Amino acid sequence: MRYLSLCFAVMVSLLSNSHAQNFPMRPISLIVPNPPGGLVDTSARLVAEPLSRLLGQTVVVDNKPGASGNVAYQTVAKSAKDGYTLLVSYSGYHVANHILMDKVSWELKELVPIGLITVATNVIAVHPSMPVSNMKEFIAYLKQNGSKVNYASQGNGSVSHIGTEILKQQTAVDMVHVPYKGSGQAIQDVLSGQVQVFITTPPSVMGHVQAGKLKALAVTGKIRHPQMPQVPTTAEAGFPNFELESWVALYAPAGTPSAVLQKLSTDVKKAMESPETKQRADAAGIEVRYLAPTEMNKLLDSDIASWSIAIKQAKIKLD
Repeated sequence: MRYLSLCFAVMVSLLSNSHAQNFPMRPISLIVPNPPGGLVDTSARLVAEPLSRLLGQTVVVDNKPGASGNVAYQTVAKSAKDGYTLLVSYSGYHVANHILMDKVSWELKELVPIGLITVATNVIAVHPSMPVSNMKEFIAYLKQNGSKVNYASQGNGSVSHIGTEILKQQTAVDMVHVPYKGSGQAIQDVLSGQVQVFITTPPSVMGHVQAGKLKALAVTGKIRHPQMPQVPTTAEAGFPNFELESWVALYAPAGTPSAVLQKLSTDVKKAMESPETKQRADAAGIEVRYLAPTEMNKLLDSDIASWSIAIKQAKIKLD
């Protein structure tokens, strides 16, 4: 019996290696949980072109928005475990959905990482009428006037909503949440002064900051943003514990042959680290940052732990 088990294991290994050597033999689909445009779709298109060249097969970007990303996540989680249907995962969905919702149509264990591909910092932007010029003045002002200050988000349970709640909890300040459906109307109301604060990704506010229509107090990533080099990071501004980055990673269905996952991970790393890809990412205001599967798992676990505390403390819930 032991001999048969050993033979079976050897056969499975040989079949897996053979599959990887011939992989891919047809186009690969990248399922995107967002509509065209924006961080997630842009990241998918950044990796698709160079990955196509490396793999020798077309890599197709397939947008499947809906149900807070759950349509795309379920599609990939339930797809064939062969490496031909991959998920372009967004931190706002991957980290938060199981905390925010009572019922989700996919499980975390049904997906395995290929690697992190991009991150986008966020910007703490305020209306010029606020009498503050840096983060310390901002927090001091909120301690005295927080109940009179409104902050915008892209919707209940969005990264901007959760991120602002984390900042409030870390600094013991208050602000009134005003949720919107996306960034468009939120930006208009912040520009008009109807809402005073918005923590969001750089493309939404860069032009307005450069034109003097908004004040950027800090960026919430590890480094300064290349398009706004004068704006300090939160760590530089005196708040090293507050970091908020939106990330995009590639995932495959759990059970995909390990040799296929390894090949995909290796080629994704090459694709993202090419000078051409980095140049395109810089132009889009996105940072290329590859992480291997093991490190990606650590990042996901860390985010789930911190976001879970913030979401439960703020009593955020989605249907």
